[in-house]
Amino acid sequence: MTTQATPQTTGVPGDATDDSVTNGGPADRSGSERAAGDPVEALLDRLASLPSLMVAFSGGADSAFLLAAAVRALGPDRVEAATAVSPSLPRSELDRAREFTAGLGVAHHAPATDELSREGYRANAGDRCFFCKTELMSVVGPLAAARGVAAVATGTNADDLRAGFRPGIRAAADAGAITPLADAGLTKTAIRAVSKAWGLSTWDKPAAACLASRIAYGVEVTADGLERVAAAERSLRRALAEAAIPVRNLRVRDLGDDTAKIEIDAELVAAVADRPGVLAAVEGFASVRLDERGFRSGAMNELLPDPERYR
Repeated sequence: MTTQATPQTTGVPGDATDDSVTNGGPADRSGSERAAGDPVEALLDRLASLPSLMVAFSGGADSAFLLAAAVRALGPDRVEAATAVSPSLPRSELDRAREFTAGLGVAHHAPATDELSREGYRANAGDRCFFCKTELMSVVGPLAAARGVAAVATGTNADDLRAGFRPGIRAAADAGAITPLADAGLTKTAIRAVSKAWGLSTWDKPAAACLASRIAYGVEVTADGLERVAAAERSLRRALAEAAIPVRNLRVRDLGDDTAKIEIDAELVAAVADRPGVLAAVEGFASVRLDERGFRSGAMNELLPDPERYR
């Protein structure tokens, strides 16, 4: 394997606690929710109007906040969570999801999904997320119905709608999922702020997109490819920890042609560039590059020649 510690620009661009928060039923909305402003109040009112709700729970900050808000509005007995299990989900994310839902006292399901059975997902064009979300809803929707749960919600926020490039949002909407956070106008910044006020452990959790988002568009998604990326990220995190480099956001991007591009927090790029041995920890690829621009959520979208066709 060859590694390049010098930052590269070539290659495919990547992607005071409220004590009523974590457990129990509906909370008095005269406290932190009102202080946060109308969007939170609108969210809780919307959720309270539902007979029951199943949250498609990825374990990220958005869906965690939605789940906690649903417990406040409806009580834990009328709220359930479903975390899809597939090769695109790191095992550690499932463990954290289980821990979080247990703290809220809601039923947690971990149904298996099979995105790899869908040709459009494997082909990995710009609309890959459409096929992923279609598969998710084909499993979670029937699960909710079988459980007698009235609605399924995703953690889509207001920023996601403005981003404009979200094929998965369209797929979930087509399947009847609701988007309470986006409908209330809640942005990622607001969600993190209120999550912190509520004492949620996920308030500052880094973005954790599925493993398929690490694979460049046009490179076929396979179970082996997903595991290669996951293993590379685990090895790199260990190497960074041993080098006392406190990384927060990290991606190993599979560019095809047996080449990986590393994205880390922008302020750490120089430190990693000065430690070429760290990149040597990324196994499974013939060549490894360090992106001097650092981590960017959704960075793989930058190379799409015609992103408008997938909006």
